[in-house]
Amino acid sequence: MTSEENSRILLLGATGYTGGLVLAALLRRGARPVLAGRNAAALAALAGRHGGLDHVVVDATRPASLRRHLRRGDVLVTTVGPFERLGYPVAEAAAEAGAHYIDSTGEVGFVRAVHDRYDERARETGAVMLPAFGYDYVPGILAGTLAARQAGAAVRALDIGYFATGPLWRGISQGTRTTMRDGLTLPSPTWRGHRLVEERTASRVHTFSLGGRRKSAFLVSGTEVLFLPSDFPALADITVYNGWFPTLSRPLTLISSAVNTLTGLPGGHRLADALTFPLTLGPAGGPDATERARTRSYVVAVASTGAPGGAPLAEVHLEGPSAYSLTGELMAWAAESLVGRSKGAAGVVGPVEAFGLETLQAACAEMGLAAV
Repeated sequence: MTSEENSRILLLGATGYTGGLVLAALLRRGARPVLAGRNAAALAALAGRHGGLDHVVVDATRPASLRRHLRRGDVLVTTVGPFERLGYPVAEAAAEAGAHYIDSTGEVGFVRAVHDRYDERARETGAVMLPAFGYDYVPGILAGTLAARQAGAAVRALDIGYFATGPLWRGISQGTRTTMRDGLTLPSPTWRGHRLVEERTASRVHTFSLGGRRKSAFLVSGTEVLFLPSDFPALADITVYNGWFPTLSRPLTLISSAVNTLTGLPGGHRLADALTFPLTLGPAGGPDATERARTRSYVVAVASTGAPGGAPLAEVHLEGPSAYSLTGELMAWAAESLVGRSKGAAGVVGPVEAFGLETLQAACAEMGLAAV
């Protein structure tokens, strides 16, 4: 047998919401992943519902427990977060085993740490490591790459905005709402003056033009600031914004300022939690297929010279399925593409370096994420 025929996809977190979407996408592609997790009964039941998939019980907090089930050329897909708390042993196991790695994190600090800790080892073992390979942040990296290429040698700055359409508050998961609330107290890395700088989340608001309408978005973190500078050395500034709720962008700058002030005071965390609690209100779990069909993702990248008031050099607008549906499809496609792979880029890399721009763009278009 070839190495590809021997290699497997291991899915960690299949019993959860995002993991279930990845599993469904893998099955639609004809893949038969091995389900991994700590709950033997839940794994067995899920495996049985899908024609008797193989499944293994692992302790994701212990790299040795995972490594027993990993071989070089395997693909380890994980949706188990929060990644700052639970993700490092999983990434370590993949890097040591030479198994390719894909995760669904939106935590940019975690991605930076994964690179610092495991990039060198992954290059030695031939592992391709793709953190944050979902709606966070593949669409922005794709749009930013296309915009920077269109802008040419004059490009110095990229502003990237994430938007959505439809009844969004009911169309996002409880986990996303909680992550958004918690993110207000975490710094957002930006690429400023050719170096990484941490700014207060929601400390700035930027306005984008979408379909002839102006929509506001607030400053957030994104792995665009980690992966795009190496592809475009002339870029001095890269900033990522979230415009899911345009009318809340400016109020959130005030809330962010208040929350960050409170957390620096004795007992301030409790007050900050109370102030931001309304942001977590909404349906439990995640949106079902009907709700996901009612929302669309939209990402825009604007390339410019960086001069105040200057006209854009290029703009790229991408529209696609719900953020959750898109994440499931992206992770499944990447897993299927990497299984058994022994050549090409290795280490902690971005989506363009891993697959090439044309391949990535074509795959996204097949998923419904395309230029508008």
